[in-house]
Amino acid sequence: MNDVQVLVVGAGPTGLTLANILGQYGVRALVVERLHELIDYPRAIGIDDEALRSMQAIELVDEVLPHTVPHHMVRAVNGRGTIIAEMAPQTDEFGWSRRNGFIQPLVDRVLLEGLERFDHVGVRLGHELVAITQDESGVRATLRVVDTGEIVEVTADYLVGTEGGRSFTREWIGAEFEGITLRKRVLVVDVEDDPLGTPNAIFGADPVRAWATFGLPHGIRRWEFMLNDDESVELAESDTFVRRLLDEHIPNPERLNIIRRRVYTHNARIASTWRKGRVFLAGDAAHVMPVNAGQGWNSCIRDAVNLGWKLATVLKGAAADELLDTYELERRDHVKGMVDLSVGMGKAFAGDGRGKELIRLAAGVVVDKVPAVKRYIASMRFKPMPKYTRGAVVAADPIVTKSVLKAHGPNRSVGTLFIQPRVSDETGAVRLLDDVLGLRWAVLAWNNDPKRLLSKEAVADLERLGTVFVQAVPEVQRPWAAERASEGVLTIGDAQGRLKKWFDDKPVSVLFVRPDRVVAAESLAVQAVDTAERLLDAVAYQAEPVASR
Repeated sequence: MNDVQVLVVGAGPTGLTLANILGQYGVRALVVERLHELIDYPRAIGIDDEALRSMQAIELVDEVLPHTVPHHMVRAVNGRGTIIAEMAPQTDEFGWSRRNGFIQPLVDRVLLEGLERFDHVGVRLGHELVAITQDESGVRATLRVVDTGEIVEVTADYLVGTEGGRSFTREWIGAEFEGITLRKRVLVVDVEDDPLGTPNAIFGADPVRAWATFGLPHGIRRWEFMLNDDESVELAESDTFVRRLLDEHIPNPERLNIIRRRVYTHNARIASTWRKGRVFLAGDAAHVMPVNAGQGWNSCIRDAVNLGWKLATVLKGAAADELLDTYELERRDHVKGMVDLSVGMGKAFAGDGRGKELIRLAAGVVVDKVPAVKRYIASMRFKPMPKYTRGAVVAADPIVTKSVLKAHGPNRSVGTLFIQPRVSDETGAVRLLDDVLGLRWAVLAWNNDPKRLLSKEAVADLERLGTVFVQAVPEVQRPWAAERASEGVLTIGDAQGRLKKWFDDKPVSVLFVRPDRVVAAESLAVQAVDTAERLLDAVAYQAEPVASR
């Protein structure tokens, strides 16, 4: 038996989130990190609803929320201060605010401390990965203790490199880091005791010097300034230069308590491959993107969540190793969409010259005068959402042409995230849906007992995957339905009416939802047994346990 089942290299948000997921599944894991402490210099400041849902899944969201600003609205202004766009999404289909400001070092600390809950998950700071070998039995990682130079070896079933843009693991895999380095650099300045004291964020699309400012938790104010090519790092980080820039935005910059300043060069790159045998890449080791869309940190969390449940499923013997191939298959296209969005937003708001200013003015008029465009921007519908058409999903059957089903909406949900409304559990308590489902598979049927729709063999196989069976009914029916449910079936009440609305918009009534809350398969009640068989094939299900790992 190997020392651990999964070795996670890098104690950033990706590695720490992955380790928390593995910890919840009972997987023996070890996190190693070259540094002696977590990074605390200014980095990400935006956490979205999907990432908060992931924090909820690992039971740390209550510790994360105090370090956030919910409903973090963004206004974009031109060089004259005229508002040209506004992003203020008010929906909460996934259970949380769509946009949130946050303090990354404090949230990363929550993730690190969360690992203390698990006796089977360890952390070694000050340990650098220097060599990797692998064979059929697993991976052997050679670590160097930074302080002493001592060499330590660790064996694992799988290794996941999450050590950032300069990843040793990526180099060992032999992956090219394909993409571009953006010419423009950005000076980031963090100030204590917020001198503005206003909430939300403003992007300044000024043709002379693009800038942005963000109201953050705990009285922190951030400014970001685009640098000119002839402005060196030494100049940009000097006190005189920083306060001169701040003087253009706030009176008395000499009174400000500047706590951090740093020049960033932004890259847009994706590794050419994310897997070599038992070794994987995730997070910034697999992809990096400019900060403009605020999706770098969030994309890292999506990687961890996607890979985490798949590793746990394979390691317990419920699925073949082929399931792990679906990780990159699913994540790559979505990451590319986020990278492209980030680069595009950067060009839109930070381009040079009068020509770009005129384009932004024209765009501002369109946004302001055309309600549909205004709503599109405000609700952030331009943000690419996960939509997996390949991988651990079952392609939706052609829409049934029976006339009774034509009355329902044509929208299909396979490969997308399922909503998270508030529901009432069997005690009558109103809770977020994921808190009822737990970090596991779910077969969720509207107005039906799902076990009655499936064969005994399918139920047994799905239970081996760790599936919970749920029937959703209108709240007024919940007590009656719960009394008559099959053994082991949970009954939830549609406390907000959102589940009924969701199912009414689609020609399906049974969902097979993955632990990462992606809808893996959907069907009518009468087709559920056939869909279950196709799903088990899609996830490389193994009815018999493999040799103990």
